[in-house]
Amino acid sequence: MKQSDIHPSARLGKAVTIGSFVTIQEDVVVGDGTYIAPHVTIMSGSRIGKNCQIFPGAVIGARSQDRKSSTLNTYVEVGDHTVIREFVTLNRGTVGNTIIGAHVLLMAYVHVAHDCVVEDYVTVTNAAQLAGHVQLHHHAVVGGMAAVHQFMRVGVYSMVASKSIVRKDVPPFIKVGREPLRYCGINLVALQRHGFTKEQCYTIYHAYRLIYHSQLLLPLALEEVDKQVADVQEKEMILAFIRNSHKGIVKKTNAYVGML
Repeated sequence: MKQSDIHPSARLGKAVTIGSFVTIQEDVVVGDGTYIAPHVTIMSGSRIGKNCQIFPGAVIGARSQDRKSSTLNTYVEVGDHTVIREFVTLNRGTVGNTIIGAHVLLMAYVHVAHDCVVEDYVTVTNAAQLAGHVQLHHHAVVGGMAAVHQFMRVGVYSMVASKSIVRKDVPPFIKVGREPLRYCGINLVALQRHGFTKEQCYTIYHAYRLIYHSQLLLPLALEEVDKQVADVQEKEMILAFIRNSHKGIVKKTNAYVGML
């Protein structure tokens, strides 16, 4: 550990590895077994979990880039086993904490702005940008160089294509792409990889066929989903997500999209 600047009040767990030229400010907690590569900056208000990997150039816990002033003491919280690659920036919140879950992969040059919530097992690919108050639900994938507008939500097991601009909520279990952003079918490969059964996949497909291809207005389509689709957890997750959307959901593509 050469030429690193570690504040004496920073709390470092057992077997933490710290490279050269690292800065760790006061009011920082780093969990056991975490690896911090050279040239990382961890600023006040950062809480890093156990067995994380933080690669060169990352900056964690900087004050938000929001113009609103805030006197709150906010934090960046990073869960266990999360990987933060080169030059990732994670900003503290303005009205609450910025939260990164466990087993998350943030690839190089990703930016996570103030008050975001990134749940467990999310992957955010190189140079994707999350504006303030974004929520990425567990197992979501955001493609490289995508941009997610403030207050947007991306549902569980969904996938956002590379270079997309997310201006509407992305419901669970689906793929979205094109410009403007459109529904491109259910995320079947990811569902199969994560152990969803054929019956579960068909339930999800049936629900979205009614939502996106029935020609019904969305409130009526949701009523049909409630009536026609089996009462299983996946249906309830889809309905709850869409009914709780304040910004609206992505629209359908002009072409018909089958189960694949």
